[in-house]
Amino acid sequence: MSFTSFIRKLEKNKKIILNNPVNPVHTKIVEYEEITHKIIGAAYQVYNQLGFGFLESVYHKAMVIELSKHDLKVESEKQLKVFYEDQVVGDFYIDLFIENTVVVELKSVKNLLKEHEVQMVNYLNGLKKEIGLLINFGSSGVEVKRKYRKPHLVG
Repeated sequence: MSFTSFIRKLEKNKKIILNNPVNPVHTKIVEYEEITHKIIGAAYQVYNQLGFGFLESVYHKAMVIELSKHDLKVESEKQLKVFYEDQVVGDFYIDLFIENTVVVELKSVKNLLKEHEVQMVNYLNGLKKEIGLLINFGSSGVEVKRKYRKPHLVG
């Protein structure tokens, strides 16, 4: 699928969601759609240029360049502190943090594993963010998995 076809398909899907009756779940999804579409489109652009076989760090740098072209605020290697009983017990670094909203974890592996998905959900919980994209630059193309954090209920 070409990049242009991909964007047209996303635009069509966005209209379908926007035309649905108001639903809190759909409203939340629509809120992130524009940003996630740009991120996914950037991943396809990077893959179309580079193909498969590079280290994750190469795709990471290329994604920062491509996302910057779309005027998105990109934080690279954002530090995440892990707490246990109000004490810091470790640090992690997420690959990309876009527009203070979307957590992006990049991979360059043959296939994504369940462990990669669990890692993304842990990042979302740690940052208290609602949506993350797990993007793999794999041998058969770009693979994207959206992950959502289940909000903790107060009260």
